[in-house]
Amino acid sequence: MKLWWQTFCSTLMRMLQKPMWLMMLLSLCVMSTVYMNRSVWDLPVAVIDMDHSTASRLITRQLNATPKVNTQIYDNLPDALHDLGLRKLFAVVLMPQDLEQKMLAGKPVNIPVYGDATNRLANGQIELDVIAAYQQVLSQYSIQLMMKQGFSARQAEVILTPVIGQTVDVFNPGIGFAAIVFPGLLVMLLQHSLLIAGVRVNLTLRSKGRPPLSVTLGALSALIPIWLFLSVVLFGLWPWVLGYRQTAPLAELVLLTLPFQLAVLGLAKLLTECIREVERIYLSLSFITTPVYYLSGTIWPVQSMPDWVRTISMMFPSTWGTRMIAGVNQMGLPVSEVRQYVMVLLVMGAVYATTGFLVAKLRENGWRCRSTD
Repeated sequence: MKLWWQTFCSTLMRMLQKPMWLMMLLSLCVMSTVYMNRSVWDLPVAVIDMDHSTASRLITRQLNATPKVNTQIYDNLPDALHDLGLRKLFAVVLMPQDLEQKMLAGKPVNIPVYGDATNRLANGQIELDVIAAYQQVLSQYSIQLMMKQGFSARQAEVILTPVIGQTVDVFNPGIGFAAIVFPGLLVMLLQHSLLIAGVRVNLTLRSKGRPPLSVTLGALSALIPIWLFLSVVLFGLWPWVLGYRQTAPLAELVLLTLPFQLAVLGLAKLLTECIREVERIYLSLSFITTPVYYLSGTIWPVQSMPDWVRTISMMFPSTWGTRMIAGVNQMGLPVSEVRQYVMVLLVMGAVYATTGFLVAKLRENGWRCRSTD
């Protein structure tokens, strides 16, 4: 115990004297500036009115009234498509001829919308706004037609909307796409920085020979207080600065971060013993960061992945860490609902660390056998 405590204190003081880990906070500041607006707003959208009717003008006004669309009037389609290609516009909406006449006659109306497929988030929001604006104007015209046929306004409303749906926000209510992706980015940033630090500590210990187990555990555990502080900044302070909704107390977040850090430290031990060479370790860490981010379920749901890809995804701490942190801090889940994630992370850390020590032991015994021969 005394040897563990001495190693813990010396490693911690060395980390505090040269706080290179603070560079992660600088990286966090630069990375998160793109999310300061929380969502996309005032997207320039071209509107070409070929009908010049009351209905087309109403749809245009409805589009311009939405917070995510800023309509710009164009005279012809070629000019609008040219600006769309130059990315001055996010979409082009074409109001066809006889739009109002078809609506009054009850005929189907097609409103062509040209979008930039390279920006799926913006195009999805524009598509929803176009559909909503058209449906709202269409409902107004339908009510007027039905009232001319003798229906009351209430009767017409009941016929057009017999079922009134109610949407209840469950995940990041009122925030948008940025708050869904942001927790995953923070988990990945914490995992990558802790992996690098854990690998560095393991390499330093290995360069000094074969240290006792208490020394290894003391050096690795010295990283935990620093990364607990970083987790407070990442999961508590910084989302508050950006104005994102949080539902978990700060102490609860810190408590949940601990099993995640233990799993990452176990993975760092295993990577160090399996790869061994310093250059290959750091190259491997740089290579796997982006694929692991995609496998974590932040960008693409894990349930939609092939079974073998999902199996690989479940082997990384970030997959479980993202579910745990986002579930408690963004979805408002109680700790009891993420208890299984905590258990998985603890088992994962124990398995990875034990496997790393076994690999080191096997390598050492193999080297001794070759030396004896």
